[in-house]
Amino acid sequence: MKKIGILSMQRIKNYGSFLQAYALKKIVEEFDTKVEFVDYTVEKPLINNQKNQNKISKGLESLKGYGKLSHKMKYILYKNNFDKKYFKILGLNSKPNYNAKVDTLIIGSDEVFNCIQSNENVGYSLELFGKNNNAKKVITYAASFGNTTIEKIEKYSKKEELSKLLKKIDAISVRDDNSYNIVSKLTKVKPQKNLDPVLIYEYMEKKDIIPNLDLKEKYLILYAYSGRITKNEAKKIKIFAKKNKLKIYSIGGVQKCADRFIDCSPFEVLSYFNNAEYIITDTFHGSIFSIINHKKFVTLVRKSSGNSYGNEEKLTDLLKTLDLNKRMIYDVDDLENIIYESIDYKSVEKILKIEREKTKKYIKENI
Repeated sequence: MKKIGILSMQRIKNYGSFLQAYALKKIVEEFDTKVEFVDYTVEKPLINNQKNQNKISKGLESLKGYGKLSHKMKYILYKNNFDKKYFKILGLNSKPNYNAKVDTLIIGSDEVFNCIQSNENVGYSLELFGKNNNAKKVITYAASFGNTTIEKIEKYSKKEELSKLLKKIDAISVRDDNSYNIVSKLTKVKPQKNLDPVLIYEYMEKKDIIPNLDLKEKYLILYAYSGRITKNEAKKIKIFAKKNKLKIYSIGGVQKCADRFIDCSPFEVLSYFNNAEYIITDTFHGSIFSIINHKKFVTLVRKSSGNSYGNEEKLTDLLKTLDLNKRMIYDVDDLENIIYESIDYKSVEKILKIEREKTKKYIKENI
């Protein structure tokens, strides 16, 4: 039995990171393999962010945002307890698993290549590009540069260094056009493009892990990180919910307009999405959770500006690939023009069927 390592964002405390990691592990295990997660050494970020803070300061900072005090306290507990509750499901120990000896190391999925940023929890960490690995073979799956662009790589003079590392990887799979173009320019080889594992794994068919929730009231889900929904957006979303006689459930972040803050397991998140009337999100995985549950949703797209973190690169590509680009809005005033429209999920599922077959073929051939 081959031993496979997955080097990903598995220790990031949010639902998307957990569910993509779990999904990829389960997909790889279908090929009669033993799978373990591998950790990387976090190095110093290239961009100096004056807002970098210790954990206590970050916790206090989250309490300053918009939202009810009770929601803020629940959010702090959700973040503080996430690893204790859910990391064991992935097979993670408190002690990191550095430089594990494996037959094949899979780097991905998630934003493992997003190296030109200020997040001190990720940094400019070259092990995410295969440096100092202890594997017989290294591949990537649905790896993303996030909002790192070729221009940023050139600006920080990292083109040659990243090029050398990427050329040593045996097979490269990315999840978006921005990443595809960067890899092509740095290696002169066209990588394969694959979808995020959450779209591939068919979570909603897994009745043994996805619970049924007995929910009495009708609601919409606002799925966004704390602090990203503006006052104006919150106001318009509140008006929309009131008009449709819906409660607003916030998941993953504290929101000013929310009636409830939901602290639940990653698998329960998918059930909440399944039972929602509508979803409003500005995140990659919030869009994916909506899609796999065949829900009416809109995705707020935010442009990157300077060193600020936008979501345009990954979201536009995801929705275009699934022929759902009409679900994108750049202004909350367009919410009602889009969200009521039906979605042809039969067409989406046809695309997903092809993508699932492509993923399994890629993994089988490269592990």
